[in-house]
Amino acid sequence: MNQKERMLNGLPYKAWLDGLEDEREACKAILYEFNLLKPDERERIPEILKNLFGKTGEEIWIEPPFHCDYGWNIEAGENFNANYGLTILDVGKVTFGSNVLIAPNVSIYTAGHPIHPASRNSGYEYGIPITVGNNVWIGGSVVILPGVTIGDNVVIGAGSVVTKDIPNDVIAVGNPCKVIRKITDEDRKFYYKNREFDVSDY
Repeated sequence: MNQKERMLNGLPYKAWLDGLEDEREACKAILYEFNLLKPDERERIPEILKNLFGKTGEEIWIEPPFHCDYGWNIEAGENFNANYGLTILDVGKVTFGSNVLIAPNVSIYTAGHPIHPASRNSGYEYGIPITVGNNVWIGGSVVILPGVTIGDNVVIGAGSVVTKDIPNDVIAVGNPCKVIRKITDEDRKFYYKNREFDVSDY
């Protein structure tokens, strides 16, 4: 098993061997172009992302700047939308469902290093997959750590550090991120805290 295969299987691997460094350089070249698009070239954003990611829906948008390691190890469902400053360390697979909304400066880290300094100094690292379900809103400056699964219909509050799985249909916030309550049908009539919609077409 070469180092890329070890990486993709969640095993300790060395990131500079077996062509992995070349693949990251190729990704950096694409992201350089993406992140320096002129305002009148922004219509190219979906096309570049569809070629970079392993899989996408028809509707996809990320506001530059965006950073990732490989790109091909990210899958996004339909209607994926991320704001400025998204970073995805995709040495482990990152999978997003449909209708995922990501606020600015979110960091999604599948990558990690051993705790013990002797092990860490060996150069071995790892990547553990992250999965985000359908209809998820991830608030600003959230950090999602290796191995986490976020369920469907979830809101992750701004500034949270998600260290453990989050179930469906909840609001979760904090460091470490914890569920604070279920999302119910009563929530549908509000657009912000206790402010009710004054429209009916939602």
